[in-house]
Amino acid sequence: MSTVKVEQVTKVYHKGNVEIRPLDGLDLVVEPGEFVCLMGPSGSGKTTLLNMVAGIDRPTSGRVFVGDDEVSAMSESALAPWRTRSIGYIFQLYNLIPVLTAWENVELPLLLLPLSKKKRREHVSTALEAVGLSDRGSHYPRQLSGGQEQRVAIARAIVVDPKILVADEPTGDLDAQSGQEILELLSALRRDFGKTLMMVTHDPRAASYASRIVHLEKGVLVEPDKATMHEEGAS
Repeated sequence: MSTVKVEQVTKVYHKGNVEIRPLDGLDLVVEPGEFVCLMGPSGSGKTTLLNMVAGIDRPTSGRVFVGDDEVSAMSESALAPWRTRSIGYIFQLYNLIPVLTAWENVELPLLLLPLSKKKRREHVSTALEAVGLSDRGSHYPRQLSGGQEQRVAIARAIVVDPKILVADEPTGDLDAQSGQEILELLSALRRDFGKTLMMVTHDPRAASYASRIVHLEKGVLVEPDKATMHEEGAS
């Protein structure tokens, strides 16, 4: 299990003569097995922070560690295989490939790894079972509900057994019932498989599933609140 450490991370963009700092000297530690929710107004740096941890973006200054790996110092050629093995990214809009079945969508990350066809089958089967979609493997995204599509996306994110799951507004495109089911699923992944989760949301109901809520404003942390975990309702 891996601790996430963000040390004095600053990100600077320039638009013309304007300097934009989505992150400004930010420090954060996420312990193994935590479910941390990132909240704050639009432009406060939440998604930028997720992308730093996932190795999708790089800090202008500061360092990012996942376990013993200094993500912020990796070369581009080292980052791609590291992300495949270490990070499961869950998007708001699922990002499924419409011409592939649920099974084939979940299998995609495994094609980047040196696994036999038998091993890939075992991994995909386990991931679909974990999200409650063992009977939907042959369905295409258009044949699934929004909640089922997001479950497929979560299965794809966990299929390589990554160290960290990061989720950017994972319930933002779902109705209340489907959103609740997805949050209960994420809680179950943490409880049953020891996954570490970092989630961005604007929804206080979604945030209440986390073990810790971190508030960002203008690229810095403000006083965090404690959330009530919904362990009893998770399934």
